[in-house]
Amino acid sequence: MLESYPMFKKPKFLLVAIALLLTAFVPRFKQRTVWMMGDSTMAIKERNKFPETGWGVPFATLFKKDIRVENRAKNGRSTRSFIDEGRWKEIYDHLNAGDYLFIQFGHNDEKTNKPKVGTSLAAYKANLAMFIDKAREKNAIPVLLTPIVRRHFENGTLVDTHKGYPEAMRVVADSLQVPLIDLTLKTTELLEGMGEKKSMDLFLHLKPGHENYPEGVQDNTHLNMEGAQAVADLVAQGLKESQLALAEDLK
Repeated sequence: MLESYPMFKKPKFLLVAIALLLTAFVPRFKQRTVWMMGDSTMAIKERNKFPETGWGVPFATLFKKDIRVENRAKNGRSTRSFIDEGRWKEIYDHLNAGDYLFIQFGHNDEKTNKPKVGTSLAAYKANLAMFIDKAREKNAIPVLLTPIVRRHFENGTLVDTHKGYPEAMRVVADSLQVPLIDLTLKTTELLEGMGEKKSMDLFLHLKPGHENYPEGVQDNTHLNMEGAQAVADLVAQGLKESQLALAEDLK
């Protein structure tokens, strides 16, 4: 049979043919994805918002090429609006086993005066629990991140403005045994260490005359490029502290 074909008489060709046959039954390496869902402090910005920068932008550059980052965070979103607008379903439909799901909400959930955005603490916890349960159904790995602190100083002291939402997320993380990166705590320590004046360098503060902000801007919620990088580094630090396998894929 095969002996009738001269090419198959060569040992080298046989080895190559066998190798190709075997590799046909070996599953190809699948690139893992880190899905990011959250609000403006994490999101990718439009060009006309520069230098406003979500921390998810520099965070995506911290990984080796085997990791793909899908940043689906959006300005002004809460757990509620993310669900209602179909943004959560879009992520869920593409979530695969081994993927990571980063969840950072709170900045807008606390705005209970806005009925399409605000959520009660109970609803906030229920929404987080749903994200976690659904991710685990697909054998994905959920990671909770408390919201970054606002730069709100009173008499030289940094004041928490998040109305119990970071603590609510901590409770969910503890009860459901979910990895938690406490960005509220980490950014509080960062800003307190820098002080009221110096910490301004991390946020969107511009004098009049900028092409995107001709009248200037004083924004103590949204980060600039330097602030986004600082927070991204804190998240990377949190990955290592949590001993998540994903930390091994950092550059």
